[in-house]
Amino acid sequence: MIDQAILDLTAYAVRTGLIEEGEQVWAINRLLAALNRSDWEAPAAPQERPLEEILGDILDWAVAQGMIEDGTTSRDLFDTELMGRLTPRPGQVRKEFWAKYDQSPEQATDWYYRLSQDTDYIRRYRIKRDMKWVTSTPYGDLDITINLSKPEKDPRAIAAAKAAPQSGYPKCQLCMENEGYAGRMNHPARQNHRIIPITIDNQDWFFQYSPYVYYNEHCIVFNGQHVPMKIDRSTFRKQLDFVKQFPHYFVGSNADLPIVGGSILSHDHFQGGRYTFAMEKAPVERSVSFPGFEDVEAGIVKWPLSVIRLRCADDERLIQLADKILKAWRGYTDEAAFIFAETDGEPHSTITPIARMRDGQYELDLVLRNNITTEEYPLGVYHPHQELHHIKKENIGLIEVMGLAVLPARLKTELSDLADALVAGRDIRADEVLAKHADWAEELMTRYTFTRDNAMDILKDEVGKVFATVLEHAGVYKCTEEGRAAFMRFIDHVNHL
Repeated sequence: MIDQAILDLTAYAVRTGLIEEGEQVWAINRLLAALNRSDWEAPAAPQERPLEEILGDILDWAVAQGMIEDGTTSRDLFDTELMGRLTPRPGQVRKEFWAKYDQSPEQATDWYYRLSQDTDYIRRYRIKRDMKWVTSTPYGDLDITINLSKPEKDPRAIAAAKAAPQSGYPKCQLCMENEGYAGRMNHPARQNHRIIPITIDNQDWFFQYSPYVYYNEHCIVFNGQHVPMKIDRSTFRKQLDFVKQFPHYFVGSNADLPIVGGSILSHDHFQGGRYTFAMEKAPVERSVSFPGFEDVEAGIVKWPLSVIRLRCADDERLIQLADKILKAWRGYTDEAAFIFAETDGEPHSTITPIARMRDGQYELDLVLRNNITTEEYPLGVYHPHQELHHIKKENIGLIEVMGLAVLPARLKTELSDLADALVAGRDIRADEVLAKHADWAEELMTRYTFTRDNAMDILKDEVGKVFATVLEHAGVYKCTEEGRAAFMRFIDHVNHL
């Protein structure tokens, strides 16, 4: 079995272009070394089969030999080492990327995205597990996902990570030093990971894909230095430099404050990709103008969060206006609208910016964010409120802001069990796991008759509507007459600076 798997893996590497046909003997010997084997009997012929199956056979053999523990983390560390031995060197990858870029940016990213999957850095078979659907709302069609591709830590891995000596290398999972890193029980292996150097705003940054792919060609653009997230004029310059180089991609940044920011604030980075989110499709509901910037098309977007859209053929003019709006927002207080720039010296206001090319012009969406908390809303006034936490409690970062829900894996089982309970008429409050959904479920029962055929579809659609409400909670100015009047007060404030 092990000899067949080794042959099949090297044949896969030839077939996908990771190695050349004349390198197969070399590749077999590289794998034998990783498996502590000094002999090999060539099978009659390779079998073309899924990569997951081939690696599974090798991992099962390694477990049986006592080489690795039989846990997800141990198996991931080991199969990444195997794939790393078949992955082209960084210099080879970069040379090929830029050669294809000379033909077109699309050719370069198409090749690089496929490479990132063929090396198993992006684990296709795990991405397929994600639950995805679309829900129609007054704001357009929202994308709903339950993310199942990010492996949960098994108990042995947690115990091993706790016992392991603490390491500061790499400093985080976004650092350039991850390229080729062997990993450990509390840090993923990255021997099969390759990054592309780029220059934006005259600074050395890097480009890679997310291993978890929340949407098509989900990429990460990150600073070569381990420095914290910061939204400022340079952010806009970097983002527009990126879309100038990759006009078929959008790029956005999480906000730089807790609660309204993403999960990693310690390393400056953006996220981008080749995907059209609901927010990009959302129309401008009211045009606005900024004196001195008559050449910049501007407006308030019909979206549950508070978005100012700017468009101009001159990227420098766009940056000037975006910087003016950012500075104005950071210092702006409107007590009547419960907008406070700071309390007790703690700043609350920032922006989630998204850049793209549209019809040959540069476009920036500036999403106004505020992270103030109160006794009533200890996790944030402009954050999902407590009654929605049974579905979504986590921060509303860039991806959610644009209209794609990344919901916790627990919901796959909980929604299925809840559907069964509603059909059977069971007491949901008596169920320790499902009780958190009881208020929601009881309200749904006033509007629907649940059957085995419709229960799951109803719940999925209603989850999408809950996500629309989540986004409304995150909006600093509500989509009401009063909210829009308050939004215009801020626009007037910018115009009087």
